[in-house]
Amino acid sequence: MRLKSVWLSLLCALPLFAKGGRTLATMDPPARETAITAMKWNDAYWDDRAAFLWTTGAEPSPARTEASRSRRHLVRETSWYALGLLMRNGEGDRDRAIRAIEAVIRNQIDDPSQPYHGTFQRSPEEPRPPQRYARLFVEYDPNWREFIGTTFAMILEEYGEQLPAALRRQMEEAIAKAVEGERKEGRLKETYTNISLMYGFLSAWAGQRLNRAEWISEGQKWCGDTYKLFRTHGTFEEYNSPTYYGVDFYGLALWRVYGPSAEIKKMGAEMEADLWKDVAAYYNANLKNVAGPYDRAYGMDMTRYVSLLGLWLRTVLGPGLAPLPEISGQLEHSNDLIYAPLFAVLGAKIPDGALKHFRGFVEERGIRRVITPNRVATAWIGPDYVLGAEATNYTREAGAQFHPATVHWKTPAGDVGWIRLYEGPRLDAQAEKGTLTISGVGDFTFRVLAKGLDGTMLRRNEWTLPGLTVQLETDAARMEPKPGNGFVDLQYREATKLTLRVASPK
Repeated sequence: MRLKSVWLSLLCALPLFAKGGRTLATMDPPARETAITAMKWNDAYWDDRAAFLWTTGAEPSPARTEASRSRRHLVRETSWYALGLLMRNGEGDRDRAIRAIEAVIRNQIDDPSQPYHGTFQRSPEEPRPPQRYARLFVEYDPNWREFIGTTFAMILEEYGEQLPAALRRQMEEAIAKAVEGERKEGRLKETYTNISLMYGFLSAWAGQRLNRAEWISEGQKWCGDTYKLFRTHGTFEEYNSPTYYGVDFYGLALWRVYGPSAEIKKMGAEMEADLWKDVAAYYNANLKNVAGPYDRAYGMDMTRYVSLLGLWLRTVLGPGLAPLPEISGQLEHSNDLIYAPLFAVLGAKIPDGALKHFRGFVEERGIRRVITPNRVATAWIGPDYVLGAEATNYTREAGAQFHPATVHWKTPAGDVGWIRLYEGPRLDAQAEKGTLTISGVGDFTFRVLAKGLDGTMLRRNEWTLPGLTVQLETDAARMEPKPGNGFVDLQYREATKLTLRVASPK
């Protein structure tokens, strides 16, 4: 009862309406709570003198220590925060949002002669990219055009009336430069899923807003081609990514909510629903994790780091059920938490058949998905463990963000243990009930992490783990264990095949 009264008091304090735009008071309770909690967390990183957010990897402090000198301000994330301020619409929020937007605009690169025209500095502290031989994703990030451009579009759609007319024009000019720069650079393909979805929307939306008929036509075609590519196999080539799927859902929600044509809105809503169904098929509510394989992933346990997929689910499930760490203190991959207001405003649309998988474990099941003619994902979803694998027709190597063979399970301590193929040659992998099979030629390194892990129990052909046993068959010449910080790497040298048979202890 006390908690209920607190929430009622909070709701009474919220602005019930603003001049257009979705407010906290109009949101479903989980989305509202996520937006409020995330914004409170973000507030601690605001630098009022610079009108930017600080990086979120260190505690904010004005002290000029060595650690503070290495910190920097965030341009993209500040645009997200500005939207959150206008959404919250509390005392001083509007003025802070205006200053933040103006600061972001000052960090757009305006140089039509260069390939990076129209993108934004990642930080005001970093130097402008050189005029010759600027390296993509090193001296500049072209994707800031889409991230910031779409955020500006949302702000103009939802909260434009709260802003001065001159600032609205500046935001429109910034969007125009972003689209112009992307069109001229010509580096995008529809298979670059998360950026492609944002660009298709932004091009068509800006064309309508700014009366650019050519942009409308190009944006409509881009969206149509992306839709056709999705329909080929019912999925995206950036497959099963706890972070980048979050951006995909953002892009598709932009199509659904603000799409400049009925066709774009329909395509966005359809792909969004189908993508949620596919995510739900891989999800294990007992583990609060999506099974692999992961085409691009920054972590292995969604309860331990901020994934955008987990953030989306928190806006629907609330903090108790969502696969996201508690929003407090220091968080791994914490910059993505600043995305929360955008997700809360757009709202997730999860089909009922998919939603039940996120609320509780439903049934054991096997999965097989064709991603491209050369790539097939397989997975097994059991109540206590999940397996994931990808066959690549020997075209891709394990490593970096690509994890083609994975295991998750529940440990006796109640948390999640995991195994992933950390490094490996070009390979094929397949998952079925209790078995993970990997083939290729070369050295394979598995990383194993679990609370209470005893490295002495990891032998060549048997791993005795907290809550899981693994029997391993291989033709490897030898196995070399390498203990790390809370994990153990197991390198199998000169192998062509490895078969892992997993089982939970009786």
